[in-house]
Amino acid sequence: MNRPALPRSADKPLFTPGPLTTSQTVKLAMVRDLGSRDGEFVAMVKHVRTELLDLAGVSQRDGYETVLMQGSGTFVVEAVVSSVVPPQGKLLVCINGSYGDRIAKMAEVHRVSVATVRAPEDQPIDPAAVEQVLKADDAITDVAIVHCETTSGILNPIEEVGRIVRQYKKTYFVDSMSAFGAVEFDFRACEIDYLVSSANKCIEGVPGFSFAICRRAALEATAGFARTLSLDLLAQWKGLEGNGQFRFTPPVQTILAFNQALAELRAEGGVAGRAARYRANHDCLLEGMNALGFEEYLPRHLQGYLITSFRYPSDPNFQFEDFYTRLNDKGFVIYPGKVSNADCFRIGHIGRLFPSDSRALLHAISDVVQEMGLELDPANVA
Repeated sequence: MNRPALPRSADKPLFTPGPLTTSQTVKLAMVRDLGSRDGEFVAMVKHVRTELLDLAGVSQRDGYETVLMQGSGTFVVEAVVSSVVPPQGKLLVCINGSYGDRIAKMAEVHRVSVATVRAPEDQPIDPAAVEQVLKADDAITDVAIVHCETTSGILNPIEEVGRIVRQYKKTYFVDSMSAFGAVEFDFRACEIDYLVSSANKCIEGVPGFSFAICRRAALEATAGFARTLSLDLLAQWKGLEGNGQFRFTPPVQTILAFNQALAELRAEGGVAGRAARYRANHDCLLEGMNALGFEEYLPRHLQGYLITSFRYPSDPNFQFEDFYTRLNDKGFVIYPGKVSNADCFRIGHIGRLFPSDSRALLHAISDVVQEMGLELDPANVA
């Protein structure tokens, strides 16, 4: 795959779940000042909101809206959790990793009644298990699921679960933080009421704001539900619709960068084009890691192409902090693991990275393996 002619700075490539490596042109888009009430900025906010709907394959004419929210992805997740569940409602959270657990914890903090459907961290959520809980508990009003559980990299079956949620007439919330913009899916076929993601994930912007794509009728029905002031999703949407402005100070430079990132995503071929590059990154990296003797955490048929968890080698000389530091000293940044039932580290394939970057990382990992005196056996990797 040829690298597009988009310049990138000499910073270390970030093989992480985010923040990510960005193009130089995205960074340069921030090097200006613009007033939050300036007509140019207001027009840009409107453009970004429309572009996000288009990226999802929906529109305002279809009854959908985009709400931008200051803060990281976690902020917009909490905005949905605290804003859309009715005062006496109950949230069913599908959990197969730490980000599903975080949604349940948010609900508990806001005194929202919670039920859970759990799956092992190396298995996707079972739609039949979701249906079983919905059938048994009429009090449930809302269902939440993580699209790509960044703990492991597994992709959950959001369309199959969505059909069940709609059958039982519940509100459906999808946390697509690490997938939106690089995983193709039919938004309407998934029956999604609220989907959230962040500026600094697969769209390759910089941190500073997140967003929710909402079914307008579902959003309008939440009047009086909000449990916070600043994270009130309905109020935020009304403010953006009323005068085109944020209710509180907007992350101006981050939105300037995001506008450029959206243009670069479109130039790359949209979601399909970006997915192809990320998949090529993943395939290159996985083949090389297996050849070195590293084993991925997930079974191959469940492994997504956005981020991969690798098990620690059994060699007693392997210490992750040493491994991480040596790679960092060579100019490569990876990420610690987060699964609870195995010792793992994670390597991301998203951001302004290409197979050539994956090959460079593999060379560095090979050197570190030798420096640490690790004895790895590729023959033992399934």
